[in-house]
Amino acid sequence: MIELTQSLAMQSAPLEPSDGVGIAQQLCQTLEDDIVTGKLPPGQRLEEPLLAKRFGVSRTPVREALQLLTASELAEKIPNKGVYVSLATPERLTAMFESMAELEGMCGRLAAKRMTSGERHNLDKLHHELAETVRLGDSDGYETLNRAFHNTLYRGTHNDVLVDVTLSVRRRVAPFRRVQFTSLARLASSHAEHQGIVDAILRGDVSAAEQLLYDHIMAVHDISQDYLVSLREASPANDMPAFK
Repeated sequence: MIELTQSLAMQSAPLEPSDGVGIAQQLCQTLEDDIVTGKLPPGQRLEEPLLAKRFGVSRTPVREALQLLTASELAEKIPNKGVYVSLATPERLTAMFESMAELEGMCGRLAAKRMTSGERHNLDKLHHELAETVRLGDSDGYETLNRAFHNTLYRGTHNDVLVDVTLSVRRRVAPFRRVQFTSLARLASSHAEHQGIVDAILRGDVSAAEQLLYDHIMAVHDISQDYLVSLREASPANDMPAFK
């Protein structure tokens, strides 16, 4: 089991006392950000006393925040064990990535059809900026620009409902999706995949854009499955909770 140690000891300014729900929502947002950015990795236990100490609050809003977090599926409560950052089963992880791939593929198809000339220019510009982070081996910079790259694609659909749904699913897979950024070789492969996507969108090839984005996400799925296996192998037998 991955214990809660340094990650939850990170310095945080005490929250101003207001109504309990408001504080709980603030706590939930902070924990969501920590999970998505990898500060709290999949499988890590979220302990109420440590969280209360970190944020300078009582355990009541912490408990409420964890309930909100489990509702978002970024964490899961295991009976008689506690609350953990979600560590999906291989089957669940595949289901999430398949959904993400279908949504991104749809975004690519609509973006290739609907992006304005200015939006296409911005996408191409981000792609060239990403190339520089690959050259420098700057994984943090690549991750930040990669998020902007995909967000630009989403906005290019000119479909707010699709954007909202895609961002919601991306948030669920983010703790696993970001694993790829630890490998410089994967950064280069990711950027090469982006090249095909950009080319397809710039020439308005809706079918190619859709397929290339689907394949791009499923390539990350394979890396994430390997990461999931490594997490389980690194933990003592029967000590890692299996989430559905």
